[in-house]
Amino acid sequence: MTDWVVRWLETLADAPPALLYAVTFSVAFAENLFPPVPSDVVALLGGFLAARGPASVLGVGLSVWLGNVAGAMTIYAVGHRYGLAFFRGPWGRWLLRPHQLDRLRAVYRRHGLWVIFGSRFLPMFRAVVPIFAGVSHLRWPAALLPMALASGLWYGVLVALGSWAGVRWAWVQTQLHRVGVGLWLLSVTVLALVLAWWWRTRHARPREPAAP
Repeated sequence: MTDWVVRWLETLADAPPALLYAVTFSVAFAENLFPPVPSDVVALLGGFLAARGPASVLGVGLSVWLGNVAGAMTIYAVGHRYGLAFFRGPWGRWLLRPHQLDRLRAVYRRHGLWVIFGSRFLPMFRAVVPIFAGVSHLRWPAALLPMALASGLWYGVLVALGSWAGVRWAWVQTQLHRVGVGLWLLSVTVLALVLAWWWRTRHARPREPAAP
């Protein structure tokens, strides 16, 4: 997917700035709905094109940041509105037993800020964590703040690197690929731990309340 997206974006080098902003916003938004969308590469290339065309680097950075945060908050809102009803139904109860869901919601209530912040740097978890933040009925400011901070940091660095790349574009792409591989490996490790927790707790007895 990455190659054709890069080729398509390169055709926007001399396009009106508003078009580049709209495209980078849309791609960053879509990553929350469809994780294989290469928003990291788009942010990098958007910064590169902005530094050499009519668009501004700041404009691209804001577009990517706002798009990513808007997409994450949309997923959060869906989880907040429909999540509990789904997990109380047959499919949801198969995915997570009620006691598992209770434990997961307790983790979000205690450590939600750090869980959300860290997940924004991990592929595949970016799209999942906001859903459960909504299911846990985390207040929207508590969900928005770590999303906005982490996304601003990550995409700000990528757009800045892209604008600086110049003749070192191939080198920057290579480094991004290496970082991406490392983050994917970390994501797989975290996923393995989550699946181990899911399997262990799935067959455990629900915790009984302490006697008064």
